[in-house]
Order: sequence, then structure tokens, then C-alpha cells
Amino acid sequence: MAWFDREFIAVPEGRKNQMVYKWPDVNIRRFSRAIVNADEIALFVKSGQVVAAMGPGRHRIDADELPVLGALVDSLTGNNFYRAELYFVSTREFPGIKFGGRLADIADPVSEQIVTLRVFGEFALSVRDPAELVTTLAGTADLSVPATVESWCSDLLLKSMKVAVTQGISQGEWPVLGLSAQLQPIEAAVVRQTNLTLYEYGLRIPRMGNFDITLAPEDADRLKRLAKDVTYIRLAGDFQRYAAGELALGAGQGFARGGGGGDGFLGAALGLNAIQQQTPTNPWQQQQAVTSGQPVCTACRTTNPAGARFCTNCGDPLAARPRHCTECGTDLTSGAKFCGTCGTAAAS
Repeated sequence: MAWFDREFIAVPEGRKNQMVYKWPDVNIRRFSRAIVNADEIALFVKSGQVVAAMGPGRHRIDADELPVLGALVDSLTGNNFYRAELYFVSTREFPGIKFGGRLADIADPVSEQIVTLRVFGEFALSVRDPAELVTTLAGTADLSVPATVESWCSDLLLKSMKVAVTQGISQGEWPVLGLSAQLQPIEAAVVRQTNLTLYEYGLRIPRMGNFDITLAPEDADRLKRLAKDVTYIRLAGDFQRYAAGELALGAGQGFARGGGGGDGFLGAALGLNAIQQQTPTNPWQQQQAVTSGQPVCTACRTTNPAGARFCTNCGDPLAARPRHCTECGTDLTSGAKFCGTCGTAAAS
């Protein structure tokens, strides 16, 4: 019965989903039959070197069929055993491997806000070179545990994505809001960078599955509010008008909710106060504006910035500010360089 158990060597049914399966016995009986499936390759490893390989099919383990095995004969057993490690490496693609996590804290070039990016998705993994995989990783990772290699590749992929996405956003190639539209170039850059590292280990990522890069919920809300405010300010003309409109809108909503409650009255007071500060309606306020160098439009009564020649609200030309002698107060003509009464030089 023991002879029959060791007559056939193959990957057990429960292990066929593994990328690498190591035969548990390093003493392989001569004339045993090795069964290599269509999507596998079997490797004999001695002292960290691949000394023989078997492709798909049924093989008799004998130096007559595989001459290289002659160097593996264990003379202490009367040449009845070969002493070597035997690995079965799958050559098929392994899709649906999960990866994800926090990418980085990065400054949005548009809003100059610091936001946190995260990514979640899947990728496919395959063996590029079975011999390199076994010789480079067999001594550092437990290849019999599928999660070991998959977890290591997931970490490499996440690291490459951090570098690619951070550089793309910092250089202005990809916007923070709207990264979903850039998934194809992001995938190409990340897969290329990751495969450069995996090349020396005999592995490769042929493609990525469904993945998405998102903002932390609080950061997404903050950027959306900021984008809305910037749009409304541009439509309103300046921040002062936008703020006045927002306060007035809040006052109206307060009245609608509370029918004159405290919040409504406070909002109304703030809104009306902001509007009044925006456009003075009484002569005293208008005079104060003129005295401070802010011309008031005679058409719409809007207070304009000092030095403005046209109204920022309606576009009408603004009247030139009258000039006075700084010594005696006499009115000066527009082109006068000296006062006609006292001869004092006119202020420029």
C-alpha cells in the first residue's frame, strides 16, 4: 500500500487553486509517475537551483527519461530514490485578488485643500517565469500558502498606485474631483510600475479588475461645498454680493421654518444688514462712501471701489471725484496743477 501511495505524484484536488504547490517529500522514489496538468509545470530544485522541469503530461521519474535527474540520485538508498524538492507551478491567471487602503494625504491643486485618497479594487496575477518564482521566493516566503504571495503583490500594487496617483495629481494631469474618469491611464501607469518590481520574481499583473479611487466622505463634502461657493461667487460678481445673498436666503428659509422664530429674525437681520452694507441707500451712507473715495453710481446707487471709472453693477460711467486745494479748499479744474487762489501745488 505504501508503494502504491508513492507511485503517483500530483497536485491534490484541494490544492489545485494554488499558484505553487510543493510536494511534501524530498525523497522521490525512482520510477514514480508524475502527473502534470495542462496548466502546470513541475520543477525539480536542488540547493536553490532548478535542475529539471516537466511539462504537462504523465512522466516516469527516471534518469533514462530525464537525464538531469542522474545528479539527484541518493546513493545511500541504493539508487532507488532521487533527493530533491519538487514544485508544481500553475501557469494560469488568478483573477479577483483584492487590494485597497489609504493612498495619501495630498493637496488639491485647484482648491488648495488637503484631502485623503483611498482605493479599493481587484487585480489578476500570473506567473511569468516559474523557475525565477521558485528560486527567488522559495527561501523568503511560504509558497504553500496562497495568501502569502497575493498579499505581497497587493502591497506592491498599493505602493505603486500611491506613487502614480500622487505624481499625476501634483503635476496637474489628473484632478482630485473626477478621478473616476482617469481610471484607464491610472491603471496603465500602476500596472507598468508594479510589473517592473515583479519582473525579477517571475510574476506579473496582466490586468486590474474593477477598482475605484475615492475621497474620505468629509473631504468630498468639503470640496463639493467649496466648488459650489466658487461658482456662485463668480456668478454674483464678488464675495460680498454672494455672502449677502446667502444671508438673505437663510433669512427667508428661517421665516419659512419658524414663522418668525429666533433663527429667522437673526438671519433676516444679518441678511438685511449685509445688503445695506453692500449698497447704501440713505444720503449719509452715500456721503461716507464718497468721502472715503468710493464713488456711488448715480443710476443704481451702488458703491464702487475707489478709483473705479465705471459701475461694477450696471456699467454706467462714474462721475469724476471733485478736486480741492489742500491749502484753502478752492475747487480745482480737472487739469489744474496749481491753485488759482493761493498758488499751492495741486495734489496728484
